[in-house]
Amino acid sequence: MITRRTALGLLAASPLAATPLSKAFAADYPARPVKWVVGYPPGGATDILARLIGQRLSERLGQQFIIENKPGAGNNIATESVINAEPDGYTLQLVNPANYINASLYTNLKFNFVRDIAPVASFQRVPNVMTVNKDVPAKTVAEFIEYVKSNPGKVNMASSGNGTSVHLSGEMFMAMTGCKMQHVPYRGAAPAITDMLGGQVQVIFDNMPSIIQHIRSGSLRALAVTTTQRSAQLPDVPTVDETVKGYEASALFGMSAPKNTPKEIIAKLNNEINTLMKEPDMTKRLVELGGEPRVQTPEAFGEEIKAETEKWKKVVDFAGLKVE
Repeated sequence: MITRRTALGLLAASPLAATPLSKAFAADYPARPVKWVVGYPPGGATDILARLIGQRLSERLGQQFIIENKPGAGNNIATESVINAEPDGYTLQLVNPANYINASLYTNLKFNFVRDIAPVASFQRVPNVMTVNKDVPAKTVAEFIEYVKSNPGKVNMASSGNGTSVHLSGEMFMAMTGCKMQHVPYRGAAPAITDMLGGQVQVIFDNMPSIIQHIRSGSLRALAVTTTQRSAQLPDVPTVDETVKGYEASALFGMSAPKNTPKEIIAKLNNEINTLMKEPDMTKRLVELGGEPRVQTPEAFGEEIKAETEKWKKVVDFAGLKVE
């Protein structure tokens, strides 16, 4: 028996994918509400991003883009649910750094993210911020490197958890500078920042949205952002790359669909999202969330996903990290 999923897969993989039949199928899309799966609880930066874009897609396309939060297993529960969904455009995923990191961090995944998804569009690339508490005397990245090497075993590096982009941004810094710091993982950014403020830990490479208010208030000091370009949110803060050449550890966000989703649907979603990225109000909100909006083809986003996966694999291997 040929199921709906099989029929859709055959349509996407066959010459019929470019025929008027598939174009008509895409022209009617979406004919019912679309589920957009987010691998984190409501209220975090990733969830906020999905709801912001989902609301505008709902308004433009006339059907609700319903955010479904599926936290757990480091984002893998959400990812697997989308990969196993019907490839009909009605189940989508919010792609985030965990997807690239988990490919090498977890040893027993039942899927291959690069192989088993269809890239749709990227939204933004958000820097982490290398931030120290007020007791650390270093005012620059170069001074911090010297400080760590002059105080072996005394510098603690906080993160929001093992294997997060916050953790691995710090691991990459250690790998590229020869600094040795003690990693202290927390259950989320909030308790890590609390201990940063209290002086129990000295440095964190945190996501910009959760740390920036403490930087602006002066309670913590930003040394650098982790993108290769300075951030509009912190224009006077240099990049790590200005001192440690080649360092780049940003958070790339986007949308994916199950493999074999019809190309016409992928193209329609990509066009709608790229249009949104050019709206002044959307641009303003995305900058407030830490990153400039991006306009890309699905193919270009797919190449970035591959590059991010390879980059983080090197860091995971260097740090010797594995999760069963």
